[in-house]
Amino acid sequence: MRRQVLFIQGAGQGTYAEWDNKLVDSLVKALGRDYEVRYPRMPNEADPSYLIWKQALEKEFASLHDGAILIGHSVGATVLINAMAADPPHFKPGGIFLVSGPFIGKGGWPSDDIEPKDELGADLPDGVPIHLYHGSDDEVVPIAHVELYARAIPQAIIRRLEGRDHQLNDDLKEIAEDIMSLG
Repeated sequence: MRRQVLFIQGAGQGTYAEWDNKLVDSLVKALGRDYEVRYPRMPNEADPSYLIWKQALEKEFASLHDGAILIGHSVGATVLINAMAADPPHFKPGGIFLVSGPFIGKGGWPSDDIEPKDELGADLPDGVPIHLYHGSDDEVVPIAHVELYARAIPQAIIRRLEGRDHQLNDDLKEIAEDIMSLG
């Protein structure tokens, strides 16, 4: 059976079809045939709502099995990690991978939908590897946000990628390598 991977897109008009699809293509190519990468279109990508996206995630989670890999990009990363902390899914993820995620809370971005949590890691499933990736040249979400996540999720593995932008230059090879290293 192929290992399940769920990729949650970022927000913004056209993100699904014009931006994050390139990330998914890179991931599919790097992971190969042993992985089934799912890439659902999130509702109202131009003006996302945490609660609506969280409900969409819960529908996706219903078809995932233990060991499924969860990846979120940008706002998708923020929604994913906060949804996981609020309501852990019925399955045990094989790993959680956040790419260029804006941090909600002190020092990060404000949100009317997401309650800031200084100790986000304490509310995440035990024993699930968490990886955070951020490019040094990200002009959308400053790299300082990965440092805020590092404090809030001390068990996370942090990868600061030199010379990479918000889309990690459309290359997710490091993420694919880290996923494959999980076994």
